[in-house]
Amino acid sequence: MKTDKRLTQAYKSAKVVNFDMNSKYIFFSDVHRGDDSVSDEFTRNQHIFLHALNYYYENGYTYVEAGDGDELWEHPHFKHIRLAHKDIFIALKKFFDDNRLIMLYGNHNIYLKSKDFVRENYYSFYDEYNQKRVELFKGICPLEALLLKNKTTGQEILTVHGHQGDFMNDQFWKLSMLLLRYFWRFMHIVGFENPSSPARNYYKRHKVEKNYLKWIKKNKMMLICGHTHRPKFPKNQELPYFNTGCCINTRGIPGIEIIDNQILMVDWRITADLNGTMRIERNVVRGPEPIEKYDCKNNPVYNDYKSNCTEIEDDD
Repeated sequence: MKTDKRLTQAYKSAKVVNFDMNSKYIFFSDVHRGDDSVSDEFTRNQHIFLHALNYYYENGYTYVEAGDGDELWEHPHFKHIRLAHKDIFIALKKFFDDNRLIMLYGNHNIYLKSKDFVRENYYSFYDEYNQKRVELFKGICPLEALLLKNKTTGQEILTVHGHQGDFMNDQFWKLSMLLLRYFWRFMHIVGFENPSSPARNYYKRHKVEKNYLKWIKKNKMMLICGHTHRPKFPKNQELPYFNTGCCINTRGIPGIEIIDNQILMVDWRITADLNGTMRIERNVVRGPEPIEKYDCKNNPVYNDYKSNCTEIEDDD
């Protein structure tokens, strides 16, 4: 019930952005940029991520970061994150300066709900080398939810992080944050997993995803989110639930793209050819599929979609 209520609240307060066949979007989530210490899991993929960002910038995409971009639970001082991954923020600033950056907050960067926090940390920073303040994302307004709306058909696509209604990561996020910052952060380094995280707890992950499906079925709307760290692209006759996955696993970086009125799942990873030359490749994992296929309110095929919200299949 909490998930249903919270997702509905997010939908009603979402920023509406119109799209058409010329629109291009890339959705990444759960980047979890840290301070480049032992506990910073993003470090292993930062070069892949930077390459992907440059690709999307050069090809005219709008970058949507669907929550948990910066790991502010573990590292409360944003300046440490910015210094650790300054090349990433230089790339993100190019999107921002071109009005092609949309930043959502999740549970791990929920501090972005605070206008004062954003103003103090994200608008500008002090450049110690040049001894002056430098603009970063001046005027940025992080969102809880983004609602893409097709200019022609009116089809709506809701994007949120996905923590909405997840008890320990939504209503009791402060307790979870303290436990992670002062206990689970160090336990994870030696091999123990945090049971309150759906990314680490399979039972919790499936419970969260079942709640997503119930909301989709009730509201007849396509949903893109992250939070569970598990990529998801619906198979035939499945409800239109899409999950970006995360950017901290060892197998590369998955993401969701929208281009030419089609949606697809991609995967960025380092590969080697027969000569041993290493390179970063973008691979299409699922799709592309026409977006109107998932227009639940206008597509009669929706009535034949699986109504069983108790089964979640792996996309791995």
